[in-house]
Amino acid sequence: MSTFPDGVADAARFAATELGTEPVFLMARAASMGSAEANRRLADLGLKVRHYSVLSLACSGTAPTQRELSQFLVLDPSQIVAIIDELERRGAVERQTDPRDRRSKVIVPTKDGDVLYAQARDLVGGATETSLAQLSAAEQCELRRLLQRVAF
Repeated sequence: MSTFPDGVADAARFAATELGTEPVFLMARAASMGSAEANRRLADLGLKVRHYSVLSLACSGTAPTQRELSQFLVLDPSQIVAIIDELERRGAVERQTDPRDRRSKVIVPTKDGDVLYAQARDLVGGATETSLAQLSAAEQCELRRLLQRVAF
């Protein structure tokens, strides 16, 4: 008997359903399971996956605007503002005037934000290892390639 990670029910019973074969559902389920694992690991840093995503993009060197973050992460602008506000209160990011458009702000990391991101990146890497443990290294590479094609 194959059980879900929490041991609640027989996984094979549900995997055999029509829903268990639909790619959109499978992507959502895999994402939910991965996010839950990452959130569990990030909790010690006081972060969640959404915070990590914003911090990661802020530390990427792309100087994203709030609007770009909202569009890229597929989150409502109000959610982005709340996440940035929290990261800003923690001293991890700051808003700066966008040199391309003085009416908007870009989000950039502080030195503390760079340190926090490095710690969080390691924790998320561990969550990824756990989430993808059933796949070989080659399968993991192929999965990333396919997901990038779907996402972009």
